[in-house]
Amino acid sequence: TGFPYREQAHLDAYLEMFKSFVKETAGIRRPGSAALDLAYVAAGRVDGFWELGLAQWDIAAGALLVKEAGGVVSDFGGGDRYLESGNVIAGGLKVHSLMRKIIDPHRTDHLRF
Repeated sequence: TGFPYREQAHLDAYLEMFKSFVKETAGIRRPGSAALDLAYVAAGRVDGFWELGLAQWDIAAGALLVKEAGGVVSDFGGGDRYLESGNVIAGGLKVHSLMRKIIDPHRTDHLRF
């Protein structure tokens, strides 16, 4: 994941998500590129990825890699509007499901997707 510099209005919600992931995971890594993070998910180097406020070009190629590798990519609501919203969750089926459960309590009306 990365910190959403373009989405300052959602910073508090994002930090709460981050705290929840810290409590539930063995670690959080940030290579510096959403496309690279998604490629790492596809390759099995990391278990999952989430971020909000990304541009379409940050997500598109990596999301395709994850899907082709058998993973799941969605927006925060579990739908396929991640390119539209810029909010993305990616991982294997079990990890993706767990990540949605962690993120869901922190979603607001403006973070529906």
